[in-house]
Amino acid sequence: MTIPAENSPSSSPSRRDFLKQTGTIAATTAAVGAIAAPTVHAAEDNTIRVALVGCGGRGTGAAVNALSVPGEAIKLVAMADVFEKNVNNKADTLAGLEQFKDKVDVPQERRFVGFDAYKQAMDCLRPGDVVILATPPAFRWVHYSYAIEKGLNVFMEKPLTVDGPTTNRLLELNKAALAKNLKVGVGLMCRHCKGRQELFERIQAGEIGDVNMLRAYRMAGPTGSAACGPAPTGENELMYQIANFHAFLWLSGGAVSDFLIHNIDEACWMKDAWPVEVIASGGRHYRGSNVDQNFDNYAMEYTFEDGTKLFVNGRTMPGCKTEFATFAHGSKGIAVVSTASHTPAKPRIYKGHNTDKANLVWEFPQPEPNPYQLEWDDLIAAIRQDTPYNEVERGAMASIVTSMGRMASHTGQKVTLKQMMNHKHEFAPGIDKLTMDSPSPLLADAEGKYPIPMPGLIKDREYA
Repeated sequence: MTIPAENSPSSSPSRRDFLKQTGTIAATTAAVGAIAAPTVHAAEDNTIRVALVGCGGRGTGAAVNALSVPGEAIKLVAMADVFEKNVNNKADTLAGLEQFKDKVDVPQERRFVGFDAYKQAMDCLRPGDVVILATPPAFRWVHYSYAIEKGLNVFMEKPLTVDGPTTNRLLELNKAALAKNLKVGVGLMCRHCKGRQELFERIQAGEIGDVNMLRAYRMAGPTGSAACGPAPTGENELMYQIANFHAFLWLSGGAVSDFLIHNIDEACWMKDAWPVEVIASGGRHYRGSNVDQNFDNYAMEYTFEDGTKLFVNGRTMPGCKTEFATFAHGSKGIAVVSTASHTPAKPRIYKGHNTDKANLVWEFPQPEPNPYQLEWDDLIAAIRQDTPYNEVERGAMASIVTSMGRMASHTGQKVTLKQMMNHKHEFAPGIDKLTMDSPSPLLADAEGKYPIPMPGLIKDREYA
């Protein structure tokens, strides 16, 4: 891990909360094309044009951060989604913000709707411009392939993948992006947090001694669309699933991949390693009429190559104690990586393992710069200065390690990183060929229910 560099509860501010909606878009595929390095800078007028693919809360929030990079000529010129209301609502809202009155130029003819809308939006850009990929991760590799073909710099939301086959596919695609010298940012914004970066350096310098255990928690009430009821009678099943993508493993990797990835990633960052295996448990409890594929709680025990353990607890149940934090335990003391949300992290170090004020030896000064903005500042700086910048490999590793823990919970088996990378179950093969008339890759039974994980009964994949 050489690159130093969510969704949060409703009480925690983040760009992901922007307008409280999540954007979605599906896609068809495109060949990467010949690897001929284009210029990665914006064209002669020095303005970086931006296209947004996936116009929900995350995508719109990312666009806000892009347009807010200090001192930069950046303009949003195209938007795409499979839901027309998402495109129009968010385009009108952004255009109506006073601070962006000269930075948003998305007339009706550059608002695209449908499963090929991502191509139309990217076709409005020039080589060296930026596309934001903020759809459910199932479509990430499809959209990334076209961005590479077009010679575009990219910001893509996390997670990047939800299974082994698409992880390998994305990594293979990324070779072409590297060869073309494209700049690619990944929405694991905690890596860009100044406080966490300093904490990482202090841990690596031995200030808490040898790291011998890590803990991470994302325990909250119902979050996003993770708990989802059946589709209303007559509603298009594919579109309903996309609108509630946290509920379905093929689209998002479910609650684990979408909500726990940040805590898992920042813990692995502090350890400066990826775990090699995991055992886990979890279960469904108060389900009512919900038909989603998620468990209500997850408990994972990751093991690193040197035997160090990372314990991860996730829960999306009402009425229970909440916890949203990550810790690193060392032979000399404990480091608080994050406190109660993604930002402010309030990183600090204590001697011993009691986190009372008398034992505090270091804390990052407040207020902290916002990492959601910093990751965009860093990406645009790399584009302007033409410095190497590609976060895809790290983002893919964080995604597959998170999926590894999810699979261990859903199957009840020990899962190794090697097994996960080589696993053949692709949740949504043929996703690049979806149209508005296509059936969903996941179909409900006669009772309107979907297959769910059955640990110990279905051992070789997450659902039948």
